Amino acid sequence: MYKINPFSESFKNTNQQLVGHGVRNIQILKDALNELDGNEESDVYGAGNFIEDFQNKMAEFLGKESAVFFPSGTMAQQIALRIWCDQKGINKVAYHPLSHLEIHEEDGLKKLHNIEPILLADKSRVIELEDVLAMNEEISCLLLELPQREIGGQLPSYETLESISSYCREKGIKLQLDGARLMEILPYYKKTAAEVCSLFDSVYMSFYKGIGGVAGAILAGDTDFINESKVWKRRHGGDLISLYPYIISANVYFDQRANKMEQYYHNAVELAELFNSCHGINTIPQIPVSNMFHVHYNAPLEKIKQIIIALQEETKIGITSNLRPVNEDVCYSEISIGDQYSAISKEDLQNVFKKLNEEMKSI
Repeated sequence: MYKINPFSESFKNTNQQLVGHGVRNIQILKDALNELDGNEESDVYGAGNFIEDFQNKMAEFLGKESAVFFPSGTMAQQIALRIWCDQKGINKVAYHPLSHLEIHEEDGLKKLHNIEPILLADKSRVIELEDVLAMNEEISCLLLELPQREIGGQLPSYETLESISSYCREKGIKLQLDGARLMEILPYYKKTAAEVCSLFDSVYMSFYKGIGGVAGAILAGDTDFINESKVWKRRHGGDLISLYPYIISANVYFDQRANKMEQYYHNAVELAELFNSCHGINTIPQIPVSNMFHVHYNAPLEKIKQIIIALQEETKIGITSNLRPVNEDVCYSEISIGDQYSAISKEDLQNVFKKLNEEMKSI
């Protein structure tokens, strides 16, 4: 039986939320389907105008020769790394210690592909050029996650990316971009997606995070790489009879939100300033570099839960649905800005954070 979580239920019962695009329910797909002709033919096992037109659109957006739609980013990235390892004949890749591949995929890269990861940099910071230069292992591919989600969405400088890219090309190391949140970092770098992706040999981007689609991901690169990835996609069971529900929502919400990323970014900077104005609260990074950041509360988890539940019930404004311990005395939540934030009045925002500040002072 499904066990109700009072903390997440408190967030769901609010009228407005600081984060996200709204409740993830079936309405997301219903809205996406609304404008379509029901007689349009779907894709069939990865083929057909429906899927191919979308893949071409994404390849152009990312500045790559070719692209293929995957039902999940986990599948796409493992396949990308497998192709690069097979090509070079070295089953070693490098990435951050808190990469999704390392902490959320049950060792899929190791168990399914026999690929050994080399972990670069301290887990509290992003990978820098010095970390790459100091590698003693020979690798086939280096994976960079932009932004680095598990440490609050931090980013290296663009100059660092350029230097790492140049070094990898000089040494024959392929560079894979974990760009699950690629669109969300473009306002900070002041670059197009194609400009950022030009530094990488292959790139993955998600369609359900900042874009807010149902699910799915794109993998892009040169034509030979993508053709090989399609073979591996079938081997992984990723060629479903049809993927159109995912593609429709990806396409619709990409078009709706591609030009809103700068707004989300500036809203995140504003919201982080409000959190940092409260006693006993700080954000990581202090000034966000994308639409996401972490909020650290210098108090025990259960105490902060009580405060937030009470505030959400009183103000009907949702602050967060996730709260995790750092240690006995500190907890944190992850914040990702979407459409919801702009609907809250400045007066209501100031009221919520005034009350939050007072509660934190009383601990």
